[in-house]
Amino acid sequence: MSIYTLNPLQDSRWPVFLQNHPASSVFHTPGWLEALRRTYGYEPTVFTSASPGEELQNGIVFCRLKDWLRGCRMVSVPFSDHCQPLVDSEENLQFLLGALKQNQKHEKWKYLELRPLTARKNSQEIQLSFAKGEEFFFHTLDLRPSLDTIFHNFHKSCVQRKIHRAEREHLEYEAGRSESLLAKFYHLLLLTRRRHQLPPQPLAWFRNLADCLGDRLAISVVSNSSQPIASILTLSFKNSLVYKYGCSDAKYHNLGGMPFLFWKTIQEAKASGVEEFDLGRSEVDNTGLVAFKEHLGAAGSRLEYLRIERHLSRPTVNDWKVRVLRRAFSHMPNPCLKLAGNLFYRYIG
Repeated sequence: MSIYTLNPLQDSRWPVFLQNHPASSVFHTPGWLEALRRTYGYEPTVFTSASPGEELQNGIVFCRLKDWLRGCRMVSVPFSDHCQPLVDSEENLQFLLGALKQNQKHEKWKYLELRPLTARKNSQEIQLSFAKGEEFFFHTLDLRPSLDTIFHNFHKSCVQRKIHRAEREHLEYEAGRSESLLAKFYHLLLLTRRRHQLPPQPLAWFRNLADCLGDRLAISVVSNSSQPIASILTLSFKNSLVYKYGCSDAKYHNLGGMPFLFWKTIQEAKASGVEEFDLGRSEVDNTGLVAFKEHLGAAGSRLEYLRIERHLSRPTVNDWKVRVLRRAFSHMPNPCLKLAGNLFYRYIG
């Protein structure tokens, strides 16, 4: 058996394969990968056992990240919450991972990272080759029950009452992917990232996502007297809706804008036949975000990334340096904060 590569942005077999594979997600699609290429210059590659022209039965997609600061890395795939290796058997998984391990040695990749939704811990190749990487909580909400049942499963005080408060306040809801909605979303993103002492993702990233994913992307905004107070960005693929980014103005949290926003999104998703709301990953120590997703009635699990590294030791960053940097982000004027985001995200994919 041989290993081959293909360009998922050009090979017509890739979108057909994704449409038929049960584990494919929006993070595998040419739209997501093209947005990464346009924004950050990452070049995607799929490794497969199918020869050119042969029907695809498996594939693992990576992006090559190369810069002077961190060297060459292969990530499957940058800025995704998860990206399951798409294989048809345990034998093919072991073969592809073994070949990738050999390629890492030959091409001197600093590390190779997988972001599987399910880790296949029993795989011999994974046990022998991969070390445990970052770990997150992961939540999904089943949208197959009735709307009444979904609402009943919301936490009474943390979600249901806040939705009722938002309705009494007559908050305004709108959704789409227009430039005006993007401007409202990005304004709230700046507020949120500053609150979290982090720079925002580049505006070009969101513009490229909207352009490359088309109607698979939606920006939803809730406003109070025309003042945007909460917004989320979602992605859709097949029967799944993915919550990818959320932001808000903390001054208006008491109005229940974010729970109301999720409720409206769920109603629209149900109406369009969506069966699953992928609420994405949460850092293990982000107890507030984890609690919010659980209050929506979502089911939680562990998400474990996997790595093969050329060197066993990793560089460490002193805690005090991180604290100083985060404090600087929280006080930067908006133009400097945006510039920091433009420079920062290319190197952390």
